[in-house]
Amino acid sequence: MTVRVGLVGVGRMGSTLARYLANGVPEAKLVAIADQKLERAESLAAQFGAEAAHSSPHQIFDRRDIEAVLLVTPSETHPDLVELAARAGKHIFVEKPLALTLEGCDRAIAAAADAGVKLQVGFMRRFDLAYRTARHEIEAGVIGRPVLFKSVNRDRERTSLEFARRESSGGLIMDMGAHDFDTARWLMGNEVVRVHSEGAALAYPELEQVGDIDNAVVSLKFADGAVGNVDLSRNAVYGYDFRTEVLGTKGAVVIGGVGEAELTVLSAGSRAQAYDGGRFEAAYIGELQHFVNCVARDEAPLVTGAEARQATAIAVAANRSLDEGRAVHLHEIGQPGLG
Repeated sequence: MTVRVGLVGVGRMGSTLARYLANGVPEAKLVAIADQKLERAESLAAQFGAEAAHSSPHQIFDRRDIEAVLLVTPSETHPDLVELAARAGKHIFVEKPLALTLEGCDRAIAAAADAGVKLQVGFMRRFDLAYRTARHEIEAGVIGRPVLFKSVNRDRERTSLEFARRESSGGLIMDMGAHDFDTARWLMGNEVVRVHSEGAALAYPELEQVGDIDNAVVSLKFADGAVGNVDLSRNAVYGYDFRTEVLGTKGAVVIGGVGEAELTVLSAGSRAQAYDGGRFEAAYIGELQHFVNCVARDEAPLVTGAEARQATAIAVAANRSLDEGRAVHLHEIGQPGLG
């Protein structure tokens, strides 16, 4: 069975997912692409053999020959587009975060449930071999009880000022941290109940104009007493940098790294790695393959709207902590029973 897919949004990530879907998922057919800049949609459609290009997502949703959609649009648009796609009976893959607010998450989850369509959120680390192996080792008890989580997530330069606005992307903590917050819950097998954030616009002071920052540290407290730390930055001039560690009572798992030497000094040009999706190519293909399989086999996705809501909740609490200069319990922002 071939699942016929429409893509909405032709930015960096939209183009990346189009390439992986067209070239890496033989059970899927990229039928049509929509973007408000029609010329971009037309160019990508020609590149990957899509039948049509449109300037509006409505034109994708109205097509009866499309069963599923990939929504890769600005984060603030996700709830509205999920609702529209669900009403049109389309199965939905939406990039992270599901929404910038819990109310937006709830709207999207309810819309998919009411329409009886699949809803999968793009947390690709869950499909990465290293992360999946780490999860398996933790669940098997190899490192004992997980007690400490550590995540580093650094990009090499700031995003545009318009994108950096909280109203557009949720800011640094929501946009970049969503992956780390989801990873923390998933690897630790535990819920975050309290967060405490510190951050500032240190490398790009112009970010203050739009209420964002370029460096942050978010401390996490888990329900069972375990602790964690997420380090976020937009000025790793040496290249895209991610690392994840879980320390247990009997050992640790470590994913990623910057070198094998006892001391590694990194500067601009010393580590030529830009974020182009290459490191996670197999993970991106894996999450798209999983989505297509779920549609074809009528199975529930592994990364549901409810899972994504938890990551958004942590990010919302972390932003509040940054703004108010205090630790924030998750129950304060609508997570009953947590914190």
